[in-house]
Amino acid sequence: MILELRGIYKEYQQGKMKVPVLKDVNFSMEEGEYVAIMGPSGSGKTTLMNIIGCLDKPTQGSFYLDGQDIKECSENAMSDIRLRKIGFVFQSFHLLPKQSALANVELPLNYAKVPRKERRERALKALERVGLADRVDFKPNQLSGGQMQRVAIARAIVNNPRLLLADEPTGALDSKSGSQVMDLFRTLNEEGVSVLMITHDAEIASHARRVVTIKDGILQEKR
Repeated sequence: MILELRGIYKEYQQGKMKVPVLKDVNFSMEEGEYVAIMGPSGSGKTTLMNIIGCLDKPTQGSFYLDGQDIKECSENAMSDIRLRKIGFVFQSFHLLPKQSALANVELPLNYAKVPRKERRERALKALERVGLADRVDFKPNQLSGGQMQRVAIARAIVNNPRLLLADEPTGALDSKSGSQVMDLFRTLNEEGVSVLMITHDAEIASHARRVVTIKDGILQEKR
């Protein structure tokens, strides 16, 4: 099992009030699955993604990622998990504007202190996997939205993460580019990558092999 959430609650303090966001969330995902968590704005899906992405901790409950109890982890340990075990794909790409596609993809390998020659080889291979072998020297402003997202996906997979976590990955794209990105996720999943996608869009969610919905902080599996 790649991840398991047991009895997860999350609340935030607003002044003297405690505001509940997640309520008794139970969810698990097997290695190699492709799952979408779908919910409207304000449903708690971003909070849930932040917990699964080791960016935040639950108020209550247990979360295991790749067999590791995240509640016991220090901030440094969580940072290391994010670097080595999770690949993030965001709606707004988060590319460095003055760096080439290759340099952007190499970034996580820099942080992981991978030697320069190996870094370049792995980054080139990742760009080839997403169909951008001919765009390695292009900067973000020379790329289309769909190409920028594919660079972001190459960066997310370059460390061979245990989990690819995508937050509204087509939100900033036109329908054609969005469709190409969805095709790429399917291909990566068929190659064995575990994909968890967060979205508000039922059509995008339908690309996953399994869909879970969240509303008012409560998770429900669609049967």
